[in-house]
Amino acid sequence: MLKALLGDPNARKLKKFKPIVSEIELFEEDIEPLSDEQLVAKTAEFQAKVAQAKNYDDEQRILDDILPEAFAVVREASKRVLGLRHFDVQMQGGIVLNSGQIAEMKTGEGKTLVSTLPAYLNALSGKGSHVVTVNDYLARRDAESMGQIHRFLGLTVGLIQQDMSPEERRKNYECDITYATNSELGFDYLRGNMATSIEEVTQRPFNYCVIDEVDSVLIDEARTPLIISGQVERPTEKYVGASEVANQLNAEEHYEVDEKQRNILLTDEGFILAEQLLGVTDLFDRDDPWAHYIFNAVKAKELFVKDRSYIVQGGEIVIVDEFTGRVMPGRRWSDGLHQAIEAKEHVDIQNETQTLATITYQNFFLLYPKLSGMTGTAKTEEAEFEKIYNLEVTQIPTNRPNARTDMADLVYKAELGKWKAAAQECAEMHELGRPVLVGTTSVEKSELLSSLLAELDVPHQLLNAKPENVERESEIVAQAGRKGRVTISTNMAGRGTDIILGGNSDYMARLKMREYFMPRMVAPEDDMNFAGQGLALDSAEGGEGFGADRKVKTWKASPDIFPVQISDETELLLKDSVAIAVKQYGEQSLTELEAEDKIATAAEKMPTQDEVILKLRETYRSIRKEYDALTDAEHEEVVSLGGLHVIGTERHESRRIDNQLRGRAGRQGDPGSTKFFLSLEDNLLRIFGGERVANMMNMFRVEEDMPIESGMLTKSLEGAQKKVETYYYDIRKQVFEYDEVMNKQRRAIYAERQRVLEGQDLREQVLEYGERTMDEIVDAYIEPELPPEEWNLDRLVAKTQEFVYLLQDLAPDQLDDMNVAEIKLFLREQLRIAYDIKEAEIEQVSEGLMRQAERFFILNRIDTLWREHLQSMDGLRESVGLRGYGQKDPLVEYKTEGFELFLEMMTNIRRDVIYSVFQFQPQPQADAEEELEVEEL
Repeated sequence: MLKALLGDPNARKLKKFKPIVSEIELFEEDIEPLSDEQLVAKTAEFQAKVAQAKNYDDEQRILDDILPEAFAVVREASKRVLGLRHFDVQMQGGIVLNSGQIAEMKTGEGKTLVSTLPAYLNALSGKGSHVVTVNDYLARRDAESMGQIHRFLGLTVGLIQQDMSPEERRKNYECDITYATNSELGFDYLRGNMATSIEEVTQRPFNYCVIDEVDSVLIDEARTPLIISGQVERPTEKYVGASEVANQLNAEEHYEVDEKQRNILLTDEGFILAEQLLGVTDLFDRDDPWAHYIFNAVKAKELFVKDRSYIVQGGEIVIVDEFTGRVMPGRRWSDGLHQAIEAKEHVDIQNETQTLATITYQNFFLLYPKLSGMTGTAKTEEAEFEKIYNLEVTQIPTNRPNARTDMADLVYKAELGKWKAAAQECAEMHELGRPVLVGTTSVEKSELLSSLLAELDVPHQLLNAKPENVERESEIVAQAGRKGRVTISTNMAGRGTDIILGGNSDYMARLKMREYFMPRMVAPEDDMNFAGQGLALDSAEGGEGFGADRKVKTWKASPDIFPVQISDETELLLKDSVAIAVKQYGEQSLTELEAEDKIATAAEKMPTQDEVILKLRETYRSIRKEYDALTDAEHEEVVSLGGLHVIGTERHESRRIDNQLRGRAGRQGDPGSTKFFLSLEDNLLRIFGGERVANMMNMFRVEEDMPIESGMLTKSLEGAQKKVETYYYDIRKQVFEYDEVMNKQRRAIYAERQRVLEGQDLREQVLEYGERTMDEIVDAYIEPELPPEEWNLDRLVAKTQEFVYLLQDLAPDQLDDMNVAEIKLFLREQLRIAYDIKEAEIEQVSEGLMRQAERFFILNRIDTLWREHLQSMDGLRESVGLRGYGQKDPLVEYKTEGFELFLEMMTNIRRDVIYSVFQFQPQPQADAEEELEVEEL
């Protein structure tokens, strides 16, 4: 009713943008006739206007003023370079993104093209724009294709990839627009705040950021903080012993499993049996603790399932991302959990780690003065985006009306009945010629469906976290819209490649060119560094390792991906163009990124004088033309059959992920349909549906292969999903609230570190540390309310000499006639005199050594004590949780005590630095650089 009275707030926002879109169109008429040179000159013209800004707010006002013309320039450049003109709805999306909001745009509406608008505009200040994607492949693809628009307009484009050196990273962050993944950005930020010299810092201050698949980054990944850790030695026998004990404990009798909280609780019988098996009297014995190991071993046994939570690959445990179904090499669970799983799977147990630096994505992205994002599904989490990130969500209308049909859910009593029905549906659709995409929630389930389809003789493609499938990911997705194609995928969220009905001829033509071009052009050592190639296939011997003996890169695509064999004429043209490229650049002379960039440029329309690119472009068009003949006809046929049919096989914990899967069908006005096959044994209903579902199961006396349709059941499902969403929102909110306390401390310590890195002369800073230390010593040993004769001046002087040994001549009687303020002033003066003497001593050994020593000791003490502080804060967080039982607010307690711990750490940093500087005794060395050694306190 309120909506009827006030009108739709989303529609009101869009109405506000209409005049701006009209203004862009007026500019378009003026810009269209411009030559390439005149169009490029617009960038310098805009930059000159932005450079006049007096402050940040003034800069934003100027950007808003030039937005219509700048967007019209980007639209025209895109037409000339990519042959793509931004639709009006895409312009609206760009306006939303520039205003620091989230644009919700459906799958296939060209979100990637939309990001070019605000990225260009906000890069005009010279402070850089970051475009964030969820994986390296998408970052590279977007930098290559969309980057051409920016390069054409005279801006520099950078790309951050997993295996880049610090020098490469710095160069790429210096660019006007940088494409990167959320994890690379976050880890580079943390690494920059562990740097020991300003040259090691790769990032510059943040300016503007647009996040693709923003819900995946800011919501799905918000529960897991980014952590950089160092190794800690722990006895591996305990993990093995605990794993053996866990195998002898039985659920319900010895422990209870709480799947909702993902936790286990040992019963009294469990404690007794574990202690007997280990031959100890107390699992919590401080000298020989076992409890932590046993809890983790039971968690590993019950809550972490092979091929769902992780896979075993090359003798290592590799985590599978529960949201995207992707493997996450290099990521490890913390607190000894990863080691417990290694013991369970009988692989080598690696050392436990200690946190050196950490931040959540929530607090990381709030470091940007201006943040925006795009996704197909944000409305369900609108409240969270506004509350935590201060980001409004605006829904952008589709360019063409949505023609997708969402069918009613079919619910089966037992899981096997559901899988058989889903397989049967795939077979029927395949028979009709309609392409099918099936979403599953785990590797294990995707393989079960695959075996059922094999029994029915239905050819299909499997896309899950197994390494042999990962490498062909985009190939498989690009062809998922072909006639009669059946594709099984684990959690399709954020896969990033469009499913085009009839097949993606552009992608196929690029793949065909890569087959011929890459082996001749890419340096052998570079293709060994290919990000996907560290993934070794499991073999009978236990899989290949990640070392030098890993398999060599192959550029061959699967033969069945191509719709037709290219003609002899086109193949000859392809070989000729590669030969010309070899002649021009040299055999195997390019890095993989450079070679990919050549193909991307050839496949677009960017004006160029480069003969090699022109020849490659002619080849690409010839291949594409041959493929188009088949894919265009197939497109019409698939459309007439009803388009892509999407099958969901389990409701996800979040409605948003279900909507992402549904959104794969019916892109850009194409027809399509979706249907979910569910069972009463599905995790969501089992864990969160509670008693109602259990009673319902008994009520429905139906066969396993008979679907149940019931409004009550659908309500139960939606209720369960809302329950889970609220539960996870509370977890994320709690993570955010607790990390917010750490965030203030982190920003203070990182700002101090940055000041040290940038400071040329840190003498005054160290002296300030020393003066504050002197004041603290006076406050500790003198009670002003006592008469002066009762002051403990002997202890005060002894403590001062402990820190500054050069004050050995200081005597208590020198302080006899002074008041507290005078004593402080006197000790400060003495400290400065002693510091001058110390500096002269050190400078005699080597000129400039004192300045190096100051920087070294400050950074060393900040890093060491911050690391210890992180552990203390972890311990505090665990202990305050129990105070809720004592009617105290754990968060308030955490804030108060955390602040006290922080002040204590800052005091210790100051004291340690002044002590270390005075204790420093460098030895003269001929022609060798001085080494600084830290005296352990």
